[in-house]
Amino acid sequence: VGHSGTSISAAAGIAEARCLKGEDFRIIAVIGDGSVSAGMAFEGLNWTGDRKKNLIIILNDNEMCISPNVGALSSHLNRIMTGQTMSRIRTEVKTFLKSVPGIGEQMLKFSRQVEESLKTFFVPGAIFEELGFTYVGPLEGHRLDHLIKMLENVRQLEGPVLVHVVTQKGKGYKYAEDDPSRFHGIPPFDIDTGEAVPGARSPARPSYTSVFGRTVVTLAGEDARIVAITAAMSEGTGLDRFSVQFPGRFYDVGMAEQHGVTFAAGLATQGFIPIVAIYSTFIQRAYDQIIHDVCLQNLPVVLAMDRGGFVGADGPTHHGLFDIAFLRTVPNIIVMAPKDENELQHMLKTAVTCGCPVSLRYPRGAGVGVPLDEKPLAIPVGKGEILLDPPDAALAIVAIGACVYPALAAAELLQAEGRPIRVINARFVKPLDTELLCDAAEKIKRIITVEENALMGGFGSAVLELFAERGLTGCVVRRLGIPDEFAQHATQKELRRLYGIDAEGIASAAREMLTGVRS
Repeated sequence: VGHSGTSISAAAGIAEARCLKGEDFRIIAVIGDGSVSAGMAFEGLNWTGDRKKNLIIILNDNEMCISPNVGALSSHLNRIMTGQTMSRIRTEVKTFLKSVPGIGEQMLKFSRQVEESLKTFFVPGAIFEELGFTYVGPLEGHRLDHLIKMLENVRQLEGPVLVHVVTQKGKGYKYAEDDPSRFHGIPPFDIDTGEAVPGARSPARPSYTSVFGRTVVTLAGEDARIVAITAAMSEGTGLDRFSVQFPGRFYDVGMAEQHGVTFAAGLATQGFIPIVAIYSTFIQRAYDQIIHDVCLQNLPVVLAMDRGGFVGADGPTHHGLFDIAFLRTVPNIIVMAPKDENELQHMLKTAVTCGCPVSLRYPRGAGVGVPLDEKPLAIPVGKGEILLDPPDAALAIVAIGACVYPALAAAELLQAEGRPIRVINARFVKPLDTELLCDAAEKIKRIITVEENALMGGFGSAVLELFAERGLTGCVVRRLGIPDEFAQHATQKELRRLYGIDAEGIASAAREMLTGVRS
C-alpha cells in the first residue's frame, strides 16, 4: 500500500473476492492512528462495518492520540471478552432474552443501551462498535506474548473486528524514542550515537524546504492574510517555523489532503491567502478538490508542492512525477517551478500576489548554493529567461525547475566541443512564455525540453502543443523526462542518470539531434 489510509478499502476488496470465490482465509489490514484520520479510511470503515465480512483491522496507535487506557485491567477484560466461551455466552444470553414472551425484546433493548452507555464511558472504541465492528483494545503492543494470545482469540470472532494496539515509536532505542519525528525517515546513522554517518548529512547548502519555510514566515510577517496549511507534515514541509511564529494562522489538518485543500478554499473565499504545503505525491489525493473547490472558483490558493520530481530513498510511491501533467490541464491555475532556491523565494512572492490559484513545485534536498536575495520580489507571470545565448546557437535547451542547472552544465560540455547552445529557463509551465519559445523555434529550429516529470501531458507536451497551434512545423523537438512507467527506488542522482536528464544525458541527446547519430 503506497499512501496512508488505503489499507482498509484494499482489505475489504480482498474480503469480498474471497467470498465470491468461495474461499476461506483471514485478512488483516494494518493502519496507523495518523492514517485513520484520512477520509478514505472512514469510507472503508463505514463500508466494512456494514458488509459484516470476516476482516480484522489492527489500529497501530503509536502517538497515544486516541487513548491512553492501557493497563492490566483493560488487558484482562479484553482477553476474557475475546475468548470463545465469552462470545458464546453473549450469543446465548441474547437468544434467551429474545425468547422471553412479552418483555424479552424490551429487556434486550435495555441491556444493549446499558452496554453502549458503559462502552461510551469506559471504552474508546464505541465509535467503531457503532460502525459495526467488534472493538478490542486498547492493547499494549510491546507485550508480544500477550498480543499473540489476543490475536489468536480475535481470529475466532465472526464479522469485522478492530484491534486497537498502542505502541511507541522507536521503542527500545533511546534516540528514536526521544525524537521519533527525526527517525521517521533518516539516512544511515551511527547506532551508538544516533547521529548521521559522515557523508549522510545534508550539504551545507540550505534545502529548498528550509528556504520555503523561511520565506513563508517573511511573507506572512508582511501580510496578515497569509495562512499556512499542511497535512501532518509541518516539519517535512518546513512549516514548523511558521507554526511557532504564527500559531493562530497555522493549520495541520492531519492526513487529510482533500479536507485541507477545500478548507483552504473556504479561507480564500473570506479574503485570506492560504499556502497549502503538501508533497507532490500527496497532492494527487486532492485533485478533485483542486479542480472544483479552488480552480472553478478561481480562488487565491497557493499549492506549495515539496518533493516535486525524484525523492530517492522514499521510493516509487513518493516520487512526485505527475503534478505538472495533471495540473496544467486545469483552467485558472498558474503552474511554475524555480530553477534554484533563490528563485523559489521570488516565486513564492509571486504566488501570494497573483490573486488566483497557483501551483509551485520544487525538489527534495539541498539547493544549488546560490546567494539568496535579501527580499523576495514578484516576477512577471508567464515570462521565462535566457541563461545562455551564443549568436550562432545550433540548438536550444528549454528546461523547467530542477533541470535548468543540468541543462546549463550540458551546454558547457557541448560548448567545449564547439557546439554552441542556447539555454532557456522556462519558469512557467502555464502560462508558457510563448514569445521566448516561438523565437527559439523560428530561429534555431532544434529544441530539447527537459523536465523531471512524466512526459505524457508534461512540460514538453505543452511546448509541442504551442508549436502546433502556431504552425511551427519546421522545428524539431525532442522531449526528455520520465516515460510511461513508474520510476523505481534509487538515489536522485542515479534516477536522473537513468532517465537521461542529468548533464551528460542532456548533452548526449543534443549530440544525437545535431549529428543524427545515436550514441
